[in-house]
Amino acid sequence: MLALIRYSVPDSQTEEFTAHAREILDVLAAQPGYVSGRLGRAADEPALWALVSEWEGAGFYRRALSAARMAMYPLMTLMINEPSAFEVVQETTRP
Repeated sequence: MLALIRYSVPDSQTEEFTAHAREILDVLAAQPGYVSGRLGRAADEPALWALVSEWEGAGFYRRALSAARMAMYPLMTLMINEPSAFEVVQETTRP
């Protein structure tokens, strides 16, 4: 499953945000069921960021959120309130 958490980050908070986001990714990476993770920034809207992670299942992701709660807390006001867990319904890989 894919997890996508989007953030709206003022330019003045970019450095602090990326430091906290790296910490969140480190905490998530240490959790069971973690597959991969990355932090991205919108090419056309630099204030929009996305923390994307891949999990073996939704249960792993939800439990990992509990473990990462303290690391995620400083960025809560920047989160865009929307669903974050997505079931993979089709996957294509490079031949």
